[in-house]
Amino acid sequence: QVELVESGGGLVQAGGSLRLSCAASGSFFSINEMGWYRQAPGKQRELVAAIASGGKTSYVDSVKGRFSVSRGNAKNTVSLQMNSLKPENTAVYYCEARVNPYYGRTLDTWGQGTLVTVSS
Repeated sequence: QVELVESGGGLVQAGGSLRLSCAASGSFFSINEMGWYRQAPGKQRELVAAIASGGKTSYVDSVKGRFSVSRGNAKNTVSLQMNSLKPENTAVYYCEARVNPYYGRTLDTWGQGTLVTVSS
């Protein structure tokens, strides 16, 4: 059983910064890609940023230059530094990880979500 626990959401004014963190716990062999998704009210969940186990990153165009995704040295944590936040960044942010168990297929695992609210 693998669990992803997120932290760092909250309320911030436009132009401000927040840092989201996510840690994987439990028994597993390794983690491939980790990423952050978000879902705003009335909208579909979208990928915000992702980072592969080797460090390659990708971002949705709307956050390039403002958001930065990184992984910890132990490779079971991922963070999202969000700068120059805008009201349209308001959403529930979810951590996602592609987890390799000791036996069986790779599992797509999700955190519980953390709310980010950006006020104008």
